[in-house]
Amino acid sequence: MSYTAEAFQNEFLALGATEVNAIVTVTSSGAEGGRRTSGATEIIIVDASGSMQAEGRIAAARQAAKTAVESIDDGVHFAIIAGVSTAQQLFPAPGQLAVSSPETRAEAVRSIDRLQASGGTAIGAWLLLAAQLFSQRPGDIAHAILLTDGENGERQGYLESVLDSIGGRFVVDSRGVGTNWKVSEIRKIAEAMLGTVDIVARPADLAASFQEMMTKAMGKTSGDVQLKVWTPVNSTVRFVKQVEPEVMDLTGKRVADGARAGRYPIGSWGSESRDYHVCIDVTSGAAGDEMLAARVSVVEGDDVLAQTLVRAVWTEDTALSTRINRQVAHYTGQAELADAIQAGIEARKAGDDRTATIKFGRAAQLAHETGNKQTEELLATVVDIEDAATGTVRLRRKVEAADEMALDTRSTKTVRVGRTNQ
Repeated sequence: MSYTAEAFQNEFLALGATEVNAIVTVTSSGAEGGRRTSGATEIIIVDASGSMQAEGRIAAARQAAKTAVESIDDGVHFAIIAGVSTAQQLFPAPGQLAVSSPETRAEAVRSIDRLQASGGTAIGAWLLLAAQLFSQRPGDIAHAILLTDGENGERQGYLESVLDSIGGRFVVDSRGVGTNWKVSEIRKIAEAMLGTVDIVARPADLAASFQEMMTKAMGKTSGDVQLKVWTPVNSTVRFVKQVEPEVMDLTGKRVADGARAGRYPIGSWGSESRDYHVCIDVTSGAAGDEMLAARVSVVEGDDVLAQTLVRAVWTEDTALSTRINRQVAHYTGQAELADAIQAGIEARKAGDDRTATIKFGRAAQLAHETGNKQTEELLATVVDIEDAATGTVRLRRKVEAADEMALDTRSTKTVRVGRTNQ
């Protein structure tokens, strides 16, 4: 499995400047022949609370879980959890993991038929049971699919405390079915567990969503990969953010690695490419001074898989120092786009139409400027875009809850420089 890392930046800084920005593109070839470098464990967590009886959700969830099970590769360890007021292991026997084979998958499919909707929603308990099962297979590529249709019913702060204790141990891709769940609540899981959040508005679309997530998970060939950022004396990391394929702030996940370096988890990898925005605070230099602002490495355990350098050069030439790097500008706009959408949604919910219009207008402008067609189309379900270039929009009087939630969940999805969404 080979990796490359490449830094895109304008290394020239004006006199007095102390902030260095770079976009680091990490690309992995995936393992040869798609073979994993370690084992893999998959856990499917299905909300089976009473509200899942509505709109045929539990029947659709059963079908989706079966579809996911049938997509698990031979040899992968797996389990299924039924999420109610507690976490109940549906398959295999409590506390155990099954090894995927045609026989165990068929058994699991039969067990899913027993899934009935009753009880409450206790997402923290569901994730804790998953963590206990994953702990049996340290070193595996660990991935969970979580489905819910409602708000968490546990005491306030409990889910957050669980996420604090298990954050980063495995990847969780979360999906909300219907419109009675809270995007902000499920986004917390995605952020803590390096996963994704999305809405499946129609229960009929669940099976396709589960199959897509499982197929993608089966393509992961390497588990616990990290970005290691080393800075010299008098330099510090201001932030590290994943900016493509979606915005995810990794700054708070830093783990010190010696006096001058920190590691940031970037999860499991197959054959793919992602972009990261690294911002470094440095001590200002004199004209002509050059320095290495940071050394960014892709690491797995003690192995350095790829490396690139972030530089700073101070100059009196304003033509050089004011040149904006295209990649940095693009992703700064994409991050602002996500913030503007979320602020617009909150303002609209609070009845502050003026702020909502301003924020959505700015979002429309940024989506247009950065070529993010998919987000522009989602925005058009919530506001009438009169002129995207100037950010002139008008709030719609009637907005479907599913459309607003789709805009919210997908606000962090980005497009790479020079690309448009397909």
